[in-house]
Amino acid sequence: MPTLGTGISTNSSLRAPRRSRGFTLMELMVVVAIIGLVSAIAVITFTSNRRDTELDQEAERLDALFSYVREQAELQTRDYGFRINDRNYSFVVFDVLSTEWRPVEEDDALRERNFPEGIVPQVVVEGRTLVLDSRKKEIEDFSPQVLIFSNGDLSSFEVSLRRDGGDEQARIYTDEQTNVRLLLPGETEPTGPPVRAAAAR
Repeated sequence: MPTLGTGISTNSSLRAPRRSRGFTLMELMVVVAIIGLVSAIAVITFTSNRRDTELDQEAERLDALFSYVREQAELQTRDYGFRINDRNYSFVVFDVLSTEWRPVEEDDALRERNFPEGIVPQVVVEGRTLVLDSRKKEIEDFSPQVLIFSNGDLSSFEVSLRRDGGDEQARIYTDEQTNVRLLLPGETEPTGPPVRAAAAR
């Protein structure tokens, strides 16, 4: 039997055998359970902090459109109006030649727009809550619920948008000086003068 100079045998058969040890089933189950718990907490946190961006965007678009139509009313010295039902909204203009309200066909920015699926509007005009009905009438009537006068003034109104079945809502409304205000979910009423939004695209 070969030996080293120190007299220690080099026979490999005398060495302690090595056992390759893996994870037990119990250890794997514990790791999987921990990963599942962490993932569930992350999903719950993300869901609770997530904003309804579709609701915010629709409210911001409507606020921008009101700013735009006020500017157009003053520039063109024409009276405009805002029409809304439970499915869509649009702006109309008063035609002095026919003495009737008509759609603003010459300005695509003021075309009829549909509310996104699941967005529910509520409208108050001059302190009175309107019943919104999208059913077609036999005679098309383009009379608006909200007036935008040629001097830039508006009739008093509030449009609230909320998700069907949800509690949070966005508000577009006029203050005591007939300025249009936008209040997104979670925001409080401002005290300073409003900043007019850019024209809607």
